[in-house]
Formats: sequence, C-alpha cells, structure tokens
Amino acid sequence: MNRRSVQLVAVLGTAVTLAGGSLAAASELTTHSSAATEKAAAKHVLLLSVDGLHQSDLAWYIAQHPDSALAHLVHGGVQYTNAHTTTPSDSFPGMTAQVTGGGPGTTGVYYDDTYHHALLPAGTTDCRTAKPGAEVDLTEDLDKNKASFDAGQGLRGLPGSILQMTGNAASLIDPSKLPVDPTTCKPVYPHSYLQVNTVFDVARKAGLRTAWSDKHIAYDILNGPSGNGIQDQFSPEINSDASGYPAGNDWTTGNKATEQYDGYKVKAVLNEIDGYDHSGTHKVGTPAIFGMNFQSVSTAQKLPTSDGLKGGYAAKGVPGPLLQKNLDFVNTEVGAMVKEIHAKGLASSTDIILSAKHGQSPTDPTALTRIDDGPLLDGLNAAWKAAHPGTGDLVAHSADDDGMLLWLNDRSKEATSFAKKYLLAQSGQGNDINGNAKAFTNSGLAKVYAGKDAAAYFGVKPGDARVPDLFGIAKYGVVYTGGRKKIAEHGGAHADDLNVPLVISGAGTRAGITKARQVRTAQIAPTILTLLGLDPQSLQAVRKDHTKSLPIR
Repeated sequence: MNRRSVQLVAVLGTAVTLAGGSLAAASELTTHSSAATEKAAAKHVLLLSVDGLHQSDLAWYIAQHPDSALAHLVHGGVQYTNAHTTTPSDSFPGMTAQVTGGGPGTTGVYYDDTYHHALLPAGTTDCRTAKPGAEVDLTEDLDKNKASFDAGQGLRGLPGSILQMTGNAASLIDPSKLPVDPTTCKPVYPHSYLQVNTVFDVARKAGLRTAWSDKHIAYDILNGPSGNGIQDQFSPEINSDASGYPAGNDWTTGNKATEQYDGYKVKAVLNEIDGYDHSGTHKVGTPAIFGMNFQSVSTAQKLPTSDGLKGGYAAKGVPGPLLQKNLDFVNTEVGAMVKEIHAKGLASSTDIILSAKHGQSPTDPTALTRIDDGPLLDGLNAAWKAAHPGTGDLVAHSADDDGMLLWLNDRSKEATSFAKKYLLAQSGQGNDINGNAKAFTNSGLAKVYAGKDAAAYFGVKPGDARVPDLFGIAKYGVVYTGGRKKIAEHGGAHADDLNVPLVISGAGTRAGITKARQVRTAQIAPTILTLLGLDPQSLQAVRKDHTKSLPIR
C-alpha cells in the first residue's frame, strides 16, 4: 500500500467510525484487466453531484460540523474553492460538461428543454415537406409514462420495487416524443443529440464497467454518441406521482419526498460499491466510473416551506432550517457510501469527486424578485406582429428560470435586435420573498446577448442551429415564474448560479490541499480519465476546448 493509500485509509477510516462503522483491512473486491489502468492512481471513481449546492454551503456546513463525513472528505483530499459550472447553469449543460469536458457550445447542450432550427418536430413522418424547427425536450416528457416512478416500465409494488427498474434507460423513451432527423427521418435520441463523446464512452472502450443514476431517463444523453457508454443507468422519474404523498404531487414538491427519492439512488450506488448492478441482484463488479445526483438540496433551496420548516436561506449565504436539515441528510448519505467503500476494501483504489451541476440563486432572500415571463414574451410577439403585419410569433421557444434563453422564428439581425430592444424597454411589477409587489425594469435583465453576439458568447458560428438567438443574464435575485412557489432558481450567470463545490478525495490525491484559483467543472472529465490511467485526449471536447485536468498535487 503506497503513501497515498495509507493516507486515504486514515481519513476515510475516521469518517467510517463517525458513521458507526469500523475500519478493517481488506483486499480489493474487483480488479480491471485493461492495460490502460496499469499506471492508474485509482481503479474506481465515484462522482457525486449535489444539485444546487454552493461552495459557500459546503464551507458553512463544515465550519458547523468539523467532524462530519463531508468535512473528512474535504480534508482528506483536494478542495477547489473557486470552481464554476457552465453558463447557462442548468442541469443538462452542467452534467454533460462534467463527463465530456466541454461547454454548451461544444456539447450542443444549452438547457434541458431547447430548440433546434434544423431538426423536424416530434412525430414527423413526411420528412420531405416538413418545416424545420423542433423543440428538443430532455425532461420527463420523453417517458413512456411520466406519471409513473418507473417511467412506464410497468413494475408492480412501486415505489418499493423501484430498484428493479431497468438499467437501459433508452428503452423507456417514447420515440414519438423525440425530434426527427431530416436526413434519416428517424427520431433523435438524447445520446445521439450530444455532439461529443463522454468519459463513459472512453471507459467502455478500455474494457471498464460504468454506471450512473439520475433524475430522468433523458439522461440517456450521458451515454454519448455510441449509445452504450453507460452499462447500468438507473433513472427513476423524479417528476412522477409521488406515492404516499398528497395526490398530484411529484417527488420535488416536498423535501421529505425528495430525500426519499434520493435514498433510492443512494441504495443503487451502495449496491454498485458491493459489486452488484444497481438492483443488487446481479454480481458484475464495482464500476470504474459510477455515481449519482442528489436533488434534495435543490428543493430545500427552492421551496418556501416544507416539512414544517422554512426553505432557502435565513440571510445571505446562511442556510435556513430546511436546508440545514437537508445538508445533514446529504452528509449522512455520503458517509454511508464512504463506509461501504471501506467495508469492501476499496478505499485504497477509489477516488470520490463531489461537485454540483449548478448552484441556485439568490442566496439572499431579500434580493428575490419573481417575474412572470409569460406577459413579457406575449408582449414581444404582439409588438413584432404589429410592426410586421402578416407575420407570426417571433418567439419559437423559450427557457426562462433565472436567465432567459430565446429561440426565434426569424433569426435576422433585425429580429434579434428587435427582441433585445423590446425586452430592455419593459418594466412592471413582480413580487418579493413575502409575495409583496416589487417593481422591475428592463424585463429583469442586466445584460442581453442577441444574434451574432449570442453565438460569440457561446463560441459558435452565427446561424448555428442550436444556439439561442437571445441570451439574457438576469439581474441578481430575479426568478422568472408565474407563481409564488419558488424562492430560487438556476440557469443564470451569477456567482450563486456558478460557484459550486469541487472536491477530489481518495487514492489519487494528497490530503488537506486547498486551491483557490478558478477552475471549471468541465475539468472533471479529463481528471476522471487521468485518475483511471486513461488518456484525457480521448475526449473530443477536451481536444476542442483545450480542457485541462485538475491539478491534484
């Protein structure tokens, strides 16, 4: 056992003891025969995304709980205190960056629900005469049955039987809901939509096992263009009807429900640590690359109240009661994974990477300004048609959370400039954290990139079929919503959206290292391959974006 391994065992051993376990030396449960891993620092990389978590949240929690599992994870490895996720700071560009090494302009993924000017609408059968332009929906809408926890597989005994859900997510996608390729006239699956390969693709080609768990089956996108990068994808539908909770509620409408949802994915990871598939029934060996996302921090930040506790932040950067409770939950679950890694003798060959797809804004409750974007877009369409009689709506598609992404039916300089000028001229009344009227100006926008400027912002050529025709960065505290059920959102470009934690702790790192210079979560992808002894240049996005592995020394 080398020095790094001894160090890791000591650090994780403390966490195990805190979690109620005991330290015991054991041999490796699984090995990899691939020659590519002979010089690897690790044989397993466990990637954890705690969606919504800020670096400030992690720092606050560790200061309050210095003997916690999260504290020992951080102190046992390298912490990057100035890590930034993608802009837009949404789940899909954020997650694809972590496993490809590329930003939205390179991956072609700007949000979970976007528009493509060259694809054909879902359901198209006559591809010769169909008009190009299609929504690309990567949400629960792709499920065969989005109301069902198993996305339409038909399992009995849900939710308790959910671990029996298939690991082949693409089989639960309804192809009639997918956009259509005008050349082949066939549906475009999420994995085919991604423009570059993933760490899962590379690992599979090296003969290594892979697994991942996430909130929609649309995370089939992480398979990469090969379509088979992930051998075992466990993706129970988070926006399905939550059994045991009030009718009509999904797993995100109450934080207790979201914690229960996350618990199923934690169990899947524990099974994989033990060398089984996610169901715990088939012995397949511990994956080389595996992991999951936690969703419950996000709901604790967004919900005004839940479980009798106030959500969000008590003051700027200070977690309120519900968020504190959920940080305890995440700490416990991470501790359980560390304990199991130890119990199976994998501590000397496993690296854990902790980060987040996105943050959440605002962390200052007094800054919240909720704005209904519906009237703004309706007004834009009406103004355009009034100025151009006989034309239709200008806006083809929008994605507005705490940023604004618009795709326009007319992509000309005149049209994009018109949209920018109109939005920046609008003022009105939104509402604050207490639901009281709060004035806004400029449609709540601080900066707008339109047309060629939007393409340049994302590093793509003007006229790119995927890029938004207008990208608006909202003023701090602005959340676009027609109701009062949200007190935070993501998607924008403020520090609260972007500054997420990034920790690497384990076999390939030294303990107690803090690095303050800015890094990007896209650097996780080449770092995973480096830790496993694989070539980071195997990733197409790494080559295109010149993405470097994270410094771990």
